[in-house]
Amino acid sequence: MTVEIFRIPAFSDNYLWVAVGANQQALVVDPGDATPIEAFLAARGLTLAAILVTHHHPDHTGGVDQLAAAYGCPIYGPQSARIPQVTHILAEGDALEVLGCTFSILEVPGHTLDHIAYFSVDADEHPVLFCGDTLFAGGCGRLFEGTPAQMLSSLGKLATLPPDTRIYCAHEYTLANLRFADAVEQDNSELQQRLAEVSRMRDRGEPTVPSTLAQELATNPFMRATAPSVRAAATSRLGHPPADAAETFAAIRSWKDNF
Repeated sequence: MTVEIFRIPAFSDNYLWVAVGANQQALVVDPGDATPIEAFLAARGLTLAAILVTHHHPDHTGGVDQLAAAYGCPIYGPQSARIPQVTHILAEGDALEVLGCTFSILEVPGHTLDHIAYFSVDADEHPVLFCGDTLFAGGCGRLFEGTPAQMLSSLGKLATLPPDTRIYCAHEYTLANLRFADAVEQDNSELQQRLAEVSRMRDRGEPTVPSTLAQELATNPFMRATAPSVRAAATSRLGHPPADAAETFAAIRSWKDNF
């Protein structure tokens, strides 16, 4: 079954995602703010069938209580004491059936330890991934709780998905991410093209999300920790060759934190 996915801007740079299926049913992913979601649903006469949460940060969960009170819908998310509203706990390998779609659950710790992602091959004409703050267009989330090795493993798991998977991340960070990526891989021609295109899009006030996994594998340095050019950049930062991909990733992530 096909669903239509809508982007709802919130706060300064968040995206809240609403998927609409048949019979005026919808789901929302990471509703940090209930007000724009309620307005969207009301304007289209939609009923909220489910709330999907990727992790516990307030800009992803702040609207859950209000929406649950208004619609009485189930709340899906990871096991976390910081998301007590979750009514259906999900873990790696679980399958969630909603709006006629099947979402596979992937545990992707790094940004937080409780982070999960939702992947579906039947939600759209392309596979879709709701990945919260793990993978961004051109970047990845800060390591607030996890280790570089954990995040590298999580991104490696996402890298095995189909290349045409659409990446529905939760923030409009793409231009800043690609400017950093350009500092890491100055000779990456695909990156140069993407940076130019994204710059034009942002000049026009256009969103740059979703991206595709193929774009991320070609231009996102955090998905390219084994690439010789990224390893060379890490070597320059460290003053010695990194011992492995995890040390490469850690060096690049630390650089980005202070870029």
